[in-house]
Amino acid sequence: MIATALSLNPTDAIEVTGPCIIVIFGAAGDLTKRKLIPALHNLAQNKLLPDAFAILGIGRTSTQTNAFRSQIHQDLQEFAADALESELWEWLEPRLHYLAGNFQAPETYQQLAAQLQQLDQAFGTQGNVLFYFATAPTFFTEITQQLGAAGLVQETSDQWRRIIFEKPFGQDLASAQRLNQEIGQVLTESQIYRIDHYLGKETVQNILVFRFGNGLFEPVWNHRYIDHIQITVAEQVGVESRGGYYEGSGALRDMIQNHLFQLLALTAMEPPVSFEADAVRDEKSKVLKAIEPLTAEEVLTCAVRGQYGEGQIKDQSVSAYRLESRVSPESNTETFAALKLTIDNWRWAGVPFYLRTGKRLPERVSEIAIQFKHVPSLLFRETSIDQLTDNFLVLRLQPNEGISLQFGAKVPGPKVRMGSVNMDFCYANFFDATPTTGYETLLYDCMIGDATLFQRSDNVELGWQVITPILDVWSALPSRDFPNYGAGSWGPQAATDLLTRDGRQWHSSSPQFCSA
Repeated sequence: MIATALSLNPTDAIEVTGPCIIVIFGAAGDLTKRKLIPALHNLAQNKLLPDAFAILGIGRTSTQTNAFRSQIHQDLQEFAADALESELWEWLEPRLHYLAGNFQAPETYQQLAAQLQQLDQAFGTQGNVLFYFATAPTFFTEITQQLGAAGLVQETSDQWRRIIFEKPFGQDLASAQRLNQEIGQVLTESQIYRIDHYLGKETVQNILVFRFGNGLFEPVWNHRYIDHIQITVAEQVGVESRGGYYEGSGALRDMIQNHLFQLLALTAMEPPVSFEADAVRDEKSKVLKAIEPLTAEEVLTCAVRGQYGEGQIKDQSVSAYRLESRVSPESNTETFAALKLTIDNWRWAGVPFYLRTGKRLPERVSEIAIQFKHVPSLLFRETSIDQLTDNFLVLRLQPNEGISLQFGAKVPGPKVRMGSVNMDFCYANFFDATPTTGYETLLYDCMIGDATLFQRSDNVELGWQVITPILDVWSALPSRDFPNYGAGSWGPQAATDLLTRDGRQWHSSSPQFCSA
């Protein structure tokens, strides 16, 4: 069953951003070539960037602007969603510039100030600058303080200066609080944009429209009708070249504290008074504050960790995590984490939220699965129906963005039998959807000053408040059974038991959902 196409309002045109320069610290890194530049290419392709625009890359690699442009051209041919058009490259190439420098050296920022002035005069960017920290988090405070010392983050009534901070934002509650304090001595909160690229995905943003724009669903979005909610972010890949980073992070810090908690907050929040940034973020904060922290005893039963061993992914043998590059052969880092959480408020009283994420799982899939409560089955007691169909509403984030509604229908025939059917909506089939990196919306929003999809300082700290007790227990009690799930499986048995103890099971979406 496929949803019918909807009409669009032709007056809903998106405005071009205002003049600005984007300065990317870490311009030679993977994030820049795989995500940021392709995202800016897509914005330019859709005529959303102004002529008064330039990109200045800063990196420790000693190279020249012409070499930087050549590398970007090559990267776009490899990573851009669409073929690089010659006319678009002619527009973009002269706007690409590079500065080689040490992030810790004051002279780098003196050179940056001079180059920003030159670019501003050449392209008429009116003094507006967006700094993007595509660097290791250890540089966040250093670069911010250096920018402040050089006078590069001062705003006036007619020019703005903003900074996007990549994740992870801290390693625990104490470090996140310290980082907020350190950058807060240089920047105002309105200048700080803590990014979570998951919030750039269409389906994530659609949660707000879907929930609060449809009278069909909001009345049943509570404990009276919903049995439980599952949030899954599964990856087929291992740690690849990120072993050094991942060893100090793990699945709980890397994914749950930011990505999954943001999905949880958007799913569970109350209606905001408006779609203004602080109104939305106020409601997200209330949800995160209402999550009941696990006690040390509860961590042992409501939090599961795993580490993948060798196995097979798509008929290909893959090695165990401990054999990956830059990983300790005795590593106790989790590559899988699952939690059972509850939210202590009226709307979600008694409704468990199950979260899981992991690497080397059978499928690459991210989704929010909402199971509704069963109706009383007395009506069907004298029929051949011995079990009612589960009603699931599934919001799929990747790989194919869309929404699926699973419900029961009578199977044709003389007997009363029930079968499960799906009503699917796929973004690729409607609205002239095109492939994106997930960063387009976030970069665009930052350039126009809309912080709705970015995390506020209290959002970050509240997330760490929930995670830190779990980290403390896991640090005090190293796992004795790692590796405890094979690559290509759905994680350790304890993750399955987490739900079966409650008479539930993890939702399994069809891999063919929204496939061509």
